[in-house]
Amino acid sequence: MIVIVDERELVTDGYSSLFDREGVASTGFKSGEFGEWVSSAADADLKSVRAFLIGDCGSEAVLPRAIRDRTGAPVIALSEQHSLENTLRLFESGVDDVIRKPVHIREILARIAAIRRRATDEQKPTEIGRMRIFMDGRDPEIDGQPLPLPRRERRILEYLAGNSGRRVTKTQVFNAIYGLFDEEVEENVVESHISKLRKKLRERLGFDPIDSKRFLGYRLVV
Repeated sequence: MIVIVDERELVTDGYSSLFDREGVASTGFKSGEFGEWVSSAADADLKSVRAFLIGDCGSEAVLPRAIRDRTGAPVIALSEQHSLENTLRLFESGVDDVIRKPVHIREILARIAAIRRRATDEQKPTEIGRMRIFMDGRDPEIDGQPLPLPRRERRILEYLAGNSGRRVTKTQVFNAIYGLFDEEVEENVVESHISKLRKKLRERLGFDPIDSKRFLGYRLVV
């Protein structure tokens, strides 16, 4: 999920619409609401955030270093002032990147992916048995051969791999794939996605690598 912070609802709604077209969950906050949320949100909720986009929030209304106290997700400033002084000020405030507007939504996603690759070992695939699972949008491989998956199923597999050995609840999976505040999609859709994913993995592997327990959630069998 991408979190967008801007005082203008028109801006947050616009970006959310563009991210939705790319199949990426997002939500928008005004700076006051965001400050309250980021300080009190559960760790599991913050873990579902891929990046924070900080737009027009007033002077020092949103402090990137305060976000750092809760999560290591990339913090990117969206700047409408094309000046060196403003860019330097934003970097000094603690952001990971400064993007000058206007910008294509795919460039934002590419920059987020690049920052996450540098900050973590996500460029290295996760090896689980005969599976090789990438964290950069590529299809997983089984026995060295790609397994084409729809976007939602691939993201679920990536999320399970990122929590390898730990059990995650249906709510956690839903939040990671659809976002924390998507009220138009029922949480039970996760069960349908996982059922289809399990069938494809079982056909290729010969067994079901996703262990599920009612009320406890899912985990990949390591």
